Amino acid sequence: MYIIHNGKIITEDSILTGHAVVVDGETIHALIEEDEINQFPEAELIDARGGYVSPGFIDIHSDYIETVASPRPNSVMDFNLSLREAEKILIGHGITTMFHSLSFYRKEKITRKHVRYPDNMQRMIDQIDETHHKLHMIRHRLHARFEMDNIDGIDQLIDNIRSDKVHLVSFMDHTPGQGQYRNLEIYRQNIKGHRNISDEEVNVLLAERKSTELITIEKITEVAELALSKGIAIASHDDDNVSKLELVKSYGTTISEFPVALEIAKKAKEHGLYTIVGAPNVLLGGSHSGNLSAAEAIDHGYADILCSDYYPAALLHAIFHLHDKQEQDLHKMFMMVTLNPAKAVSMDEEIGSIKIGKKADLLVIERMDDGYPMLTATMVNGQLMTTTNYRSK
Repeated sequence: MYIIHNGKIITEDSILTGHAVVVDGETIHALIEEDEINQFPEAELIDARGGYVSPGFIDIHSDYIETVASPRPNSVMDFNLSLREAEKILIGHGITTMFHSLSFYRKEKITRKHVRYPDNMQRMIDQIDETHHKLHMIRHRLHARFEMDNIDGIDQLIDNIRSDKVHLVSFMDHTPGQGQYRNLEIYRQNIKGHRNISDEEVNVLLAERKSTELITIEKITEVAELALSKGIAIASHDDDNVSKLELVKSYGTTISEFPVALEIAKKAKEHGLYTIVGAPNVLLGGSHSGNLSAAEAIDHGYADILCSDYYPAALLHAIFHLHDKQEQDLHKMFMMVTLNPAKAVSMDEEIGSIKIGKKADLLVIERMDDGYPMLTATMVNGQLMTTTNYRSK
């Protein structure tokens, strides 16, 4: 039994002061007033020292594991080692539930990124699944990102869904002229950033990719129905027009990842979709590919969820950046990395908020004199996983 006291508690409704969180076993047992602590003499006390007591962060879109597993495009490390080392970093940033976003690409499209080869990706999927039955620090889940032109890979996706190895599915179209790459010049720059090729070669590649055959809507619907039958949420990616929003909604989509413009984010909300924006986008002051500003979407109330995308440290720092620099409500910012993503993937009955009976995934976040946020304690399933001390000398 633990009692976390002397902190500001992020509840579902407000930031609560003068109270403490009682953890018994794996779950949150009670919220009590500070002067009631002595009623639990057997409990170990954790002093939050005036910091924030938050639910653990839930990151439902991040391909960070690819960077850990493949620090160079053609260098692929052992996947068990990669997951073990990645979770040390993730828990250090307050992420207690991670949806590792693995991309189902056609092999010929990703020759410079070997970790995305179908056989390597399957090995990583299997490794993520195996961690549920071994010693581990955080919850590892799989976000299957399926590229629409990967016609030969659809059976692999279906097999993994049927094997209960998938926990979120998103359908992506990264062909030039679509979504994130509706601006062809951005697409050209991206290709040149990954390959040493000439402008003429880029033009040939553009022509080939623009004429690529995509999987049919009927097949997408079939996969979506299978996923939904297993309680798996469906997401669309880089929504760029209202017609696409209406289409994705028709096959059961409930999440819009990275709508490319403010008016599309607004329409996604009007269609009842959870909207995701990237925390790195907040810290950078805008999209690296010239699309929607995450801070602007949040300011207009068109964004529900922050994800780390590719930079896990961004979640914690984006919360306080948005509060300190953009004057956003701090409680709402915490909800964007806790309860809202939990709701989007139907995990809110178990995690995502500090509520009696829920799993005790808890963080203690203090702040330095200059406001820099410090994660000083992390708990998962009621187990104290890490404590961190900062020193002045």
